Amino acid sequence: MSVGSEGVIGGLRIDLRRLHETWMELVYPRQRGAGDTVLGTWRPDTQLGMALYRVWSALGVPVIGVVYPLVLLGAFIRFQTRRIGRTATSLGLLGVVVLSLVVWGALAALARFQLDLITGGFLAIALAGGVATVSAALAIGARAAGGRATTVLLAYPFAMTAIFLPPVVAALFSKTLAAVVLPNSTALARWLLANALAPIGLAETFSRTFELEGVGYVIMWLAISFPIGWVLGSLVTLADLVRPTE
Repeated sequence: MSVGSEGVIGGLRIDLRRLHETWMELVYPRQRGAGDTVLGTWRPDTQLGMALYRVWSALGVPVIGVVYPLVLLGAFIRFQTRRIGRTATSLGLLGVVVLSLVVWGALAALARFQLDLITGGFLAIALAGGVATVSAALAIGARAAGGRATTVLLAYPFAMTAIFLPPVVAALFSKTLAAVVLPNSTALARWLLANALAPIGLAETFSRTFELEGVGYVIMWLAISFPIGWVLGSLVTLADLVRPTE
């Protein structure tokens, strides 16, 4: 076995031990990281207590089997987002806004003067750039505010908004984009109604009160971006808990 593979296996063992100790600490005190301390890991001092302790320990095995792949996914997302975060930090909020305006402004100018698009196509790119710039600025601002809760609740959703909304906004003004974005958005909305909202009894309410046309597509993707951002932020938080970078 190579040194690299031994390092990977060692890292996996550390992750699994931390995860199991965290599971044990949900019920019992002094479990996580206590093995090398003076007091050591807490253990029950009665036979019944020890039996329950072992049962709880065994129940944690299948739970960890489900959770650990999410930890690895969170670690991957953390690596990617922190690369982006370092770039954004080096640029600063003003730098990110200026860079976004320059890039989207150049695309809009190209569409207007070089590609000879109609006014609607130019307006689509300009509006998409505005949405992306504002969303990116809000994401950077929320991240700079600090705090895990602010990052998860605001920074990640606004980052998803910066990714999702520009093509949707542009599709409202471009027939070419609309032919791709809007039908797929409608298909996704139907899937969400059948698989996410119907089981909790909200599908009929949404179908009756919400019309998916025009700005409705923007509202739909805005609503989607927030739970996706929360999920990604939660996965990164889970990875920080099990595999801290410090």
